[in-house]
Amino acid sequence: MASERPVDRAIREATERGEFDNLPGTGKPLPPDVGPADDMWWVRQFALREDEGKAFLPRSLLLRKEAEDVPRTVSRMHTEEQVRAEVDDLNRRISAEIRTPTGGPALTIALLDVDAVVAQWRAAWDQREQQARAAAETAAEAARLERAARRRRWWRRN
Repeated sequence: MASERPVDRAIREATERGEFDNLPGTGKPLPPDVGPADDMWWVRQFALREDEGKAFLPRSLLLRKEAEDVPRTVSRMHTEEQVRAEVDDLNRRISAEIRTPTGGPALTIALLDVDAVVAQWRAAWDQREQQARAAAETAAEAARLERAARRRRWWRRN
C-alpha cells in the first residue's frame, strides 16, 4: 500500500491493535444534532452546552438576572460572611457596568442592600432550622413511643 496516507495508516494500525474495540456508543446511531447540517451548526452546539444560552446575553442582562436570583443563590450558603461576599461581588460588578457599559441595554437596577439580603437569608435560615428541629423532635417522640411500646410486659395485650 504505497499510496496509503499517513492518517489512514494510523487508523488501520490502531484498528489492528484493537484500540477501537469496546468504545462507548459502538453500534449506536449518531445523535440527530451532530455534524454540519448548515454553516451555523457549531453555534447551536455551543448554545446547547452553555447554561440557558447565557453566553449570548449582554453583561447588563446577565447582571439583572443574577440580581433577581440572589435569594436562591444565597439560600445555599451556610455563613453570613459568604452571603455578604456574594452580594458585595455582585454590587461591585453592577457598579462597574454602570460606570463603563459594555454594550447591550442599559443596566437599570440599583445596588443591592447587603444588610437586607443578609436579613432575608437569616430569616430563611432560621425557618429551615426550626423546621429541622421540629422534624427531629417528631422523630424523637416517635422513637420514644416505639421504645415504650416494646417495653410493655409480654403478658399485656394491646
